[in-house]
Amino acid sequence: MLDLGTSFVASVARDPDALAIVDGPVRLTYTEWYGKISAVVAGLDRLGLRPGDRLVTALQNRWEAATLHWACQLAGIVITPVNWRATAQELDFCIGDAEAAAVVYQDASADAVAGSRAAAACRRMSVGVPGADAVPFEQLVAMAAAPVLPRADAEAWSVMLYTSGTTAAPKGVPRRQRAERAAAVAHVAQNLYGQHERTLGVMPLYHTMGVRSLLAMSVIGGTFVCLPRFEPARAVELIAAERITNLYLVPTLYHDLVRHPAFSPRAVAPVKKIGFAGAAMTDGLLKELTAAFRPELFVNHYGSSEIYTFTIDQNAPAKPGSAGRAGINQMVRVVTLGAASPDDVAPVGQEGEIVALLAGDESFEGYWRRPDADAKALRQGWYFTGDTGYVDADGDLFVTGRVDDMIITGGENVSPLEIESCLSLHPAVLEVAVVGLPDERWGRIVTAFVKRRSPVEADELDAYCRSSGLAAYKRPRRFVFVDAIPKSPVGKLLRRRLIAGDYDPEQSHGINKGTAA
Repeated sequence: MLDLGTSFVASVARDPDALAIVDGPVRLTYTEWYGKISAVVAGLDRLGLRPGDRLVTALQNRWEAATLHWACQLAGIVITPVNWRATAQELDFCIGDAEAAAVVYQDASADAVAGSRAAAACRRMSVGVPGADAVPFEQLVAMAAAPVLPRADAEAWSVMLYTSGTTAAPKGVPRRQRAERAAAVAHVAQNLYGQHERTLGVMPLYHTMGVRSLLAMSVIGGTFVCLPRFEPARAVELIAAERITNLYLVPTLYHDLVRHPAFSPRAVAPVKKIGFAGAAMTDGLLKELTAAFRPELFVNHYGSSEIYTFTIDQNAPAKPGSAGRAGINQMVRVVTLGAASPDDVAPVGQEGEIVALLAGDESFEGYWRRPDADAKALRQGWYFTGDTGYVDADGDLFVTGRVDDMIITGGENVSPLEIESCLSLHPAVLEVAVVGLPDERWGRIVTAFVKRRSPVEADELDAYCRSSGLAAYKRPRRFVFVDAIPKSPVGKLLRRRLIAGDYDPEQSHGINKGTAA
């Protein structure tokens, strides 16, 4: 397997004049971009950074962030991207945990960096922050340098991603260059990307989906069109103007895109292939996207930061809810809940925990200095994902949620996803999230938090669940109408905030309750 630096240099040789990256007025071919990347590597050398050092970045999706990512691959530096919205305390944790040698930030993250004690002890670079007490990125990239030769091999560390940390401190996920390139090649193959495709670079470069989009485009001489932060109107504008051919987004961004007034099928006509990951997609949104885009390919990609691909379904609308079968570099199983061994395989149709083979080419090898997390997740050569699901009679995997999200009500196990998919098809439901709330009699009661598209009441939604064939014990016993469903910055549903009562009831109607028999 090639290292990523050599892979990029090969792309330059293969497609020197192809458009590589677009960010507003910045438009660089592969040859031009290689020159900028080489200048940045020389600048990192002058700052004293060496192979193996960790470089923390708190940047939006801009050409400078993408350039730094490639510069680190060529220099053998481990890029460690974090959310540009991170607080000073969150930066302190990640910088300290990674033992970072340097930090790169921009205006949106400048206050957090200024308040971070750990950042103050690092070498600092700034992007577009005049007068900052840091080395300007603009200074690095402006100085000419000889074309840099790759300094790392395929076994070198490439990137360290930090998990979201919704239940505990974030965990570092270090990944080698060979695993990163294998994931990029698999992404190209499984999404049937052709030469010189163009993608919308909006999934954050601190997220596995964003990194994959960036690397995959280089493999095919494609174009990475930067969108620093998701704005539906701007996304539609870029899709049309830059002739974007494929989209790879979380369901939340698709939801916001197709419902924006600026959206029209004509504007997004260049898009022929769409894919999603990061969360389940409801049946209602699947249908809406199929009608709006009429894509040639509609891929459900199921994976994680730890192992990029678990399974792939290349025709997601044909079998709603199906995550398909194992990717080209992977094997997966469903084991019984609470299984001690990966050999405790659950019967067809029975819900259990999804596990993936650690020997796969796209796999990580363990968390950064977290033996406790390794002991929980890595067993007998398999990665225990913490996700629940089942395999149907056709051999297709269905992901039903997280082990921690399972609702046990009256002794029955209930998966929120099945209920969410059912309610999402009601025309008055814009968004829905289902959790279990404490109850003295039942232990937990199934509760649906609903953002309405149009007027509807709890009894109507309960009747809809009955008519849809949802089992009585699965039907929500309470409906709560809200103004917004809480989500993470990359669109993941934050069920724990709902359980904790951290949400805003719908202002115009308040809270409505319904009881299912």
